[in-house]
Amino acid sequence: MGQTAQEFRNIAIIAHVDHGKTTLLDAMLRQTGTFRENQVVQERVMDSGELERERGITILAKNTAVSYRGVKINIVDTPGHADFGGEVERTLGMVDGALLLVDASEGPMPQTRFVLRKALAQGLRPILVINKMDRSDARPDPVLNEVFDLFAELGATNEQLDFPVVYAKARAGISWRRQEEPQGGLKSLFDLILEHVPPPERDLDAPFQMRLASLDYSDYLGRIAIGRIHRGRVRRHNTVVLLGRDGSIRTYKVTAVFTHLGLTRQEVELAEAGDIVALAGIEAAEIGDTLADPQHPNRLPPIVVEEPTVTVTFLPNNSPFSGREGRFVTSRHLRERLLKELQRNVSLRVQELSPDEFKVSGRGELHLSVLMETMRREGFEFQVSRPQVITKEEAGKLLEPAEHLVVDIPERFVGAVMEALGRRKGGLRDLRTGADGRARLEFRIPSRSLMGWRTSFLSFTSGEGIMHHVFDGYMPWAGELASRTTGSLVSMEEGETFTYALWKLQDRGTFFITPGTPAYVGMIVGEHNRSNDLNVNVCKNKKFTNIRSHASDEAMSLIPHRQLTLEDALGYIRDDELLEVTPQSLRLRKRTTAAAPR
Repeated sequence: MGQTAQEFRNIAIIAHVDHGKTTLLDAMLRQTGTFRENQVVQERVMDSGELERERGITILAKNTAVSYRGVKINIVDTPGHADFGGEVERTLGMVDGALLLVDASEGPMPQTRFVLRKALAQGLRPILVINKMDRSDARPDPVLNEVFDLFAELGATNEQLDFPVVYAKARAGISWRRQEEPQGGLKSLFDLILEHVPPPERDLDAPFQMRLASLDYSDYLGRIAIGRIHRGRVRRHNTVVLLGRDGSIRTYKVTAVFTHLGLTRQEVELAEAGDIVALAGIEAAEIGDTLADPQHPNRLPPIVVEEPTVTVTFLPNNSPFSGREGRFVTSRHLRERLLKELQRNVSLRVQELSPDEFKVSGRGELHLSVLMETMRREGFEFQVSRPQVITKEEAGKLLEPAEHLVVDIPERFVGAVMEALGRRKGGLRDLRTGADGRARLEFRIPSRSLMGWRTSFLSFTSGEGIMHHVFDGYMPWAGELASRTTGSLVSMEEGETFTYALWKLQDRGTFFITPGTPAYVGMIVGEHNRSNDLNVNVCKNKKFTNIRSHASDEAMSLIPHRQLTLEDALGYIRDDELLEVTPQSLRLRKRTTAAAPR
């Protein structure tokens, strides 16, 4: 059945991590009858990926839709982190408006800035939603002023500066405007969307044209192309041409047409301009390609994505423990998987340096670490090198990526944090203190200065600090930076580690392993207290005699080991070290499997 009488609104939701974006979406879906009253639905239902639910962030942009007062509202849930900017840039082209969600206490944060800048550049007029009004430290009026200042700083037009405001408690599913009293439901928000977001321009009689913004895959239907129809109509069994970004032209027959409603896709016979749809049967589809009428093969402008800023080298795992834990271990497996990722990850770049070496470039450490974590969960084993920033040259000057860094810390740590960031060439932009005894500092700092710094930051602030950063363009090369001043503890034997050996060595540094962990020659087992690498024998057990009793072992007290996350490990390694990634383990090692020099 067609959608001939249907009105549309297409919006994106923009927010910093943990400002309530996905919770608000839950409430919107519930209050428009998407779920049955007795249906059990998990919280943050749009964060459907395993990694998204674990980390509490949106990684992949997703489409959903609700129906309100006879109008279909297509909603794109965009990532809040700049490292997934490729997801943002390819989806904002499908919408005509945006909801900017800001925490009523924290105000606009760095990752709000990134996505908002993209939305303003597209000419969108955002609606401001000040969320979490039920917080005891909510300060809506200062936050509103901060958002206005941010709009002005990002070059918003007078029309964009005149943004409407709605207040919300997303977890309770309540919204209201300034002149209203808080009432049940999100009626104020929905009404504002219908009033403020323009309907898409629709030329239904023009030849069909659509740009692909996303891809999906079905075991039954094959590749599924997703995008917004710019003009015309498309029916099941229509013949269309695929205009590739490389200049190629291929002809396909559409085998199925889907529109979105709630969390599901609904198959329809006909879809029309203005709607966001999914088409099956376009097997060679790539993000950024154009689908068009065969008689009018007009190409739409390609999706423009900012260039990567960080690169790492992927290699097959060749350590002594290679093949023990993973299913896909060869360079062929690695190559096929990385090339497959290119099909949907538009901001990723892969260069084959040799049959066993692949240079992979992305938008930041998080962007690359999410790819690594996804691959290890799929059963891949591989190694990666130390991340390096990608520099460029303009007017004879060497430039490097910069970050806009915001740290929220107790006031007593301000001096220590400023001194540490000063050594890393960070320039202070703003410093504000609050009545709660905390301070917020903003810096512009080279991207490479923050690699591996999170652990040090938590140490400086006794675990009470919060930091956020976002890509902030390029700055002149800052020269040599303060980097890791400690060496590594490197295993000189292969075998299982013992409590006795770790106990005897723990005054030499901090260990990354526990007793019973398998080790090999050249494996990094800890961080040395001094600047040089140190060979250690962690596989040495205590010799028992008739004089020493086994009970004496019970008195050995080990300092808790340091558990490295994937991002921690990437930030720790040096140029002569590698990170070994397997489905079950993260191991640090020297590039050669011999132990470090004595």
